[in-house]
Amino acid sequence: MEQEGQSNQYLTFKLADEVFALDIAKVREVLDFAMVTKVPQTPDFMCGVINLRGSVVPVVDMRLKFGMAKTEKTVNTCIIIVEIALDGETAVLGALADSVQEVLDLEPDRIEPAPRIGTHLNTEFIRGMGKREEQFIIILDIDRVFSLAELAAVATDQPIKEALPV
Repeated sequence: MEQEGQSNQYLTFKLADEVFALDIAKVREVLDFAMVTKVPQTPDFMCGVINLRGSVVPVVDMRLKFGMAKTEKTVNTCIIIVEIALDGETAVLGALADSVQEVLDLEPDRIEPAPRIGTHLNTEFIRGMGKREEQFIIILDIDRVFSLAELAAVATDQPIKEALPV
């Protein structure tokens, strides 16, 4: 299951009471929650865009993406800046999370395959279930969380850049 050269380090974060993890190699940085500029006619889970050192970065509410209640902004709310593979290129995306927990080392033998929950639920975006003590950690394959069509809907283009202060 583990690919050659893949990191065993994961950044853990919380959405509601669930703990999720991303391969640390996909994480660029973690930002405090900042002002997000709403973009009209984007999917519900799309919060808007932020200006990250002159680049327009779309921000996605991970809770809404996973069918949970909208993220309530708190002192711990943060944006995880991730790099995802999109159609052979790298795209940068902000993932809104309730809080970031820690960087965790998980050996491959501590990760079980994603559960098969029938045919109606898509679990393709779950790389596996990590276990630490009595807690399960849902390890995401961030490249598969969003479909190409969804990312095309949130792709930024020139008019948005002009609307944002640099």
